[in-house]
Amino acid sequence: MSGVTRTPTHLTQGGATDAGIGASTLRPDGTLKVTGEFAYSSDLWHEDMLWGFTLRSTVAHAEIVSIDTSEALAQSGVYAVLTYDDLPTEVKNYGLEIQDTPVLAHGKVRHHGEPVALVAADHPETARRAAAKIKVEYAELPVVTDEESATREGAPLVHENRTDHHAGHVPHPNIVHRQPIVRGDAEAAARRADVIVTGEYVFGMQDQAFLGPESGLAVPAEDGGVDLYVATQWLHSDLRQIAPVLGLPEDKVRMTLSGVGGAFGGREDLSMQIHGCLLALRTGKPVKIVYNRFESFFGHVHRHPARLWYEHGATKDGKLTHMKCRIVLDGGAYASASPAVVGNASSLSVGPYVVEDVDIEAIALYTNNPPCGAMRGFGAVQACFAYEAQMDKLAKKLGMDPVEFRQLNAMEQGSLLPTGQVVDSPAPVAELLRRVKAMPLPPENQWETTEGADVRALPGGLSNTTHGEDVVRGIGYAVGIKNVGFSEGFDDYSTARVRMEVVGGVPVATVHTAMAEVGQGGVTVHAQIARTELGVDQVTIHPADTRVGSAGSTSASRQTYVTGGAVKNTCEHVREQVLELGRRKFGTYHPAWATAELLLEGGKVVTDGGEVLADVADVLEDEAIDLELEWRHRPTEPFDLRTGQGNGHVQYSFAAHRAVVEVDTALGLVKVVELACAQDVGKALNPLSVIGQIQGGTTQGLGVAVMEEIIVDPKTAKVRNPSFTDYLIPTILDTPTIPVDVLELADEHAPYGLRGIGEAPTLSSTPAVLAAIRNATGLELNRTPVRPEHLTGT
Repeated sequence: MSGVTRTPTHLTQGGATDAGIGASTLRPDGTLKVTGEFAYSSDLWHEDMLWGFTLRSTVAHAEIVSIDTSEALAQSGVYAVLTYDDLPTEVKNYGLEIQDTPVLAHGKVRHHGEPVALVAADHPETARRAAAKIKVEYAELPVVTDEESATREGAPLVHENRTDHHAGHVPHPNIVHRQPIVRGDAEAAARRADVIVTGEYVFGMQDQAFLGPESGLAVPAEDGGVDLYVATQWLHSDLRQIAPVLGLPEDKVRMTLSGVGGAFGGREDLSMQIHGCLLALRTGKPVKIVYNRFESFFGHVHRHPARLWYEHGATKDGKLTHMKCRIVLDGGAYASASPAVVGNASSLSVGPYVVEDVDIEAIALYTNNPPCGAMRGFGAVQACFAYEAQMDKLAKKLGMDPVEFRQLNAMEQGSLLPTGQVVDSPAPVAELLRRVKAMPLPPENQWETTEGADVRALPGGLSNTTHGEDVVRGIGYAVGIKNVGFSEGFDDYSTARVRMEVVGGVPVATVHTAMAEVGQGGVTVHAQIARTELGVDQVTIHPADTRVGSAGSTSASRQTYVTGGAVKNTCEHVREQVLELGRRKFGTYHPAWATAELLLEGGKVVTDGGEVLADVADVLEDEAIDLELEWRHRPTEPFDLRTGQGNGHVQYSFAAHRAVVEVDTALGLVKVVELACAQDVGKALNPLSVIGQIQGGTTQGLGVAVMEEIIVDPKTAKVRNPSFTDYLIPTILDTPTIPVDVLELADEHAPYGLRGIGEAPTLSSTPAVLAAIRNATGLELNRTPVRPEHLTGT
């Protein structure tokens, strides 16, 4: 392995044992990232490595008539060119749930940018030039891009002869999955309603827009296997998909997590992993692949765009009577996580409200648009945008305050969800709304200074389009509900290995998991848990790899809950073995060894009354306690395919937002002045990281509200804006003040009472911004993102 950059290296975190759970300890990688010294996967290097490049389809749907690689192979510096025919085994597809995604296109391509061929060369530019010399002849086919074109009679099938387990219950082969939820009698309840509002809503395709592109390094090994260093969200899921394609047992595909420059769901599917390994094994040399930004837009899935139809009814005193909705998600050419996104969208489509009579349907389509899958919020984001717009419509029609209307219908602990599941932990929806509404409002006309208008505080910013004329303020509110962890009967577990020993006369701990640190701060929290449970100052976090059992995906707001739970569980068992060792060595010297509740604190064995019984170093001496254990949360169950009933989720998280915007009504420009948030986190294991997660999620919700959208040509299914020049994300100038009010109501079923926090703020920030813009302009605005032409009518 000489010459390989391995990132991240072991992270040793020292500090007092009061830097445990509840402390705002600093991230061990924080300074390195801020100063530019952190090694990301794109920084990996091997002294004799080659560079890989992927040739992608230039059309969205076509038969592949021929592929000619002769000119590419003849180019100096090229070591290999691979197509579908060069794949080493009969396993030629992969996928998270449905194995429908080809490693390299065969027979046809189904979306713009699909991988067709691979090149390995001695320089990245050589690889790119060689790929450009590959001649691919396409015979274009009609594209399906929406529900109408995908499900009409005689529509082209994106996947012929489906055999996956969803195929038998969907009404059309171009529907990936369908989930209805029926409870009560929505039709009868509608007749009892005094007011009914309806709406059709459109949610645009959002990109995760992580700053670190897909990248990794594959190194062939002497045993015929391969070592893969990669930025990913789920090492063991990658491994499960990679090994069969390579024809290798899993123990010969050794994966190590490299520095990850953000993820947000976009790294849950494979990108360059199999391609890099194939090239490395073919050439016998290490191969590095790094996507540029253009490639990255085609190299990962995006958030599902959606069209949603809603109907709500209420009595004249403001109580919801019923809800009907239909949600159509565009899954693109391959399934990815679409079935699970459908489950989330349907089961959470009512929002954090009590509605006894519902009729819900959610589907995901196969189309020739770019594949869509996991992104922060995972189906709940699209639904929240629609149901919160509906709440504002109802409140307006009833002449009620929009916050009070929501509070009147808010769920609480003990409420019944449309799936029949009881909410068995705190659900402080009304309290979060109260808190966010009670926050002080930012002052009016903040752009006014003694020297004139500060244009940075105005819509249009430094483009200097206004000095305050035609600018109006609006205020809007929203609240959302998000599930935590994997759902619908998935065996959601994690593994942690913990070693405790004495080094230099001091007890230390090493924590080893396969958790992907993608920026969420798990490495910090794991060290805090070990300090709390084992009473040590120094904790080393071992690099994440597949030499330890699976930690599941860094998604679904689950890692602190599930892998944190695994670390806590393993630490508890290590602690018990240390105490048992102490009892054997010193039990005869003090009766408390047998009678008291014993703890490890500050490197000592102490009673719950604080009496010191021994130094941990004297208990362990030359022995080490080393355990690897799995931990699971409470089981869930699949939703019934006909009624949608079932205890599908393990936990829920809630956040509420208040948006304050200023809109230039003449030009259609929006300045979000403030996005205040109140969120229940159960227990803040690291308060500083909690605030960062909430502010980050809020900012992504802001982005899809006013600027972020991948534009796909409806006639050709080609992506029009695959760059950060044309796909806009919020910068520091776009991001408002985000005050946060953290509520801590413990969930007794979760480790330390914690609640997953990363996704909930992404839900309610978007509809809050839209509500504020509606409040400012009086326009209905039923799509995201809001563009200037939607506000000016031009």
